[in-house]
Amino acid sequence: MPVKHAAKNRHFNLATRVSADESPSIRWRLRLRGPLVVGGAALLLFLPGCRQADPVATSAAPSESPSAAATPSSHTDTAPLGMVLVPGGTFLMGTDDPRSMPNERPAHRVEVDGFWIDETPVTNEEFAEFVEATGYVTTAERPVDWEELKKQVPPGTPKPPPEMLEPGSLVFDPPDHAVDTRNMSNWWTWTPGASWRHPEGPDSDLEGREDHPVVQVSWDDAVAYAEWAGKRLPTEAEWELAARGGLEQKRYPWGDEFRPGGEYRANTFTGEFPFENTADDGYLGTAPVRAFPPNGFGLYGMAGNVWNWTADVYRDSPGAPPEPRRRVTKGGSFLCHPSYCESYRPSARRGTPYDTGMGHIGFRCVRTPSPDSPPSSAVNP
Repeated sequence: MPVKHAAKNRHFNLATRVSADESPSIRWRLRLRGPLVVGGAALLLFLPGCRQADPVATSAAPSESPSAAATPSSHTDTAPLGMVLVPGGTFLMGTDDPRSMPNERPAHRVEVDGFWIDETPVTNEEFAEFVEATGYVTTAERPVDWEELKKQVPPGTPKPPPEMLEPGSLVFDPPDHAVDTRNMSNWWTWTPGASWRHPEGPDSDLEGREDHPVVQVSWDDAVAYAEWAGKRLPTEAEWELAARGGLEQKRYPWGDEFRPGGEYRANTFTGEFPFENTADDGYLGTAPVRAFPPNGFGLYGMAGNVWNWTADVYRDSPGAPPEPRRRVTKGGSFLCHPSYCESYRPSARRGTPYDTGMGHIGFRCVRTPSPDSPPSSAVNP
């Protein structure tokens, strides 16, 4: 059975900065923003996300309203390596299931053109090829510019200690007992040196995890990779259509039963969240991208393992105003549990600041078929 890749480095405990008796509004903000404001930004949990200095390689500036419109390099009329063609059409997006979160409702019809999508999330090996070819430096590998950060916080905010301005990220650090799940600082630890190369901190590495999804990457990092690969990030609608695998309004990408025939179909948190992961599904952390069966479209990892970035600016509901600093993430992760989020469902969604990354967020890419290319269901593994 795979074992947890544990970090041996000294952690900075976020509990010293976030008390359990903070107001519900603060706890909610922490849930959606605080522990997600990571990457190279060593930020206090009460600070909003901070835009970093430009990376070595060119990265697209975040768009206020990303769309499915593709750049010329993201069009293709042949079956791209490792991609599957998802036929276009109209589908029922979201859900009316009362067991869902409010931001998943209501169900509504959406029309989507056909598109090519990666069979799996981008792996550590693939991301390493991109970094080697371009010299790109991810958000988590860049120090925080306090002068820039001061522009985004209330006047008089004290400068964080030096260790909070070093490159790093937040790492899942499970407690050994039951805790208040309203306070995410109970299981997230600021870890200087954590990045895509060192997901759990400087003493961790990627040995044996070449085929695991890359993590600790921000939306900016994902966009940079996609542009280099001649692709783009999927819209939320594209991602959800692909995740459903040809099924309509099923709870999971494979149907309504979580464990059909008693078999696990996704890498999720088994046991008691967040302190006891029994690893009944075989994994304590991330899993290889093809560890579980594909959905009806032949796509792997559309539920659990890692959240996936999408192109879209986050809205709480179809008619709600956009939140420009946040992008939609989909799919849930190895940390999702029925008692907490159960987000390994096609309709599940969350808003994540675009300049953040964590140990359970990755991405996959799409391409737009050439306008003159007839639709097909070709797959080029």
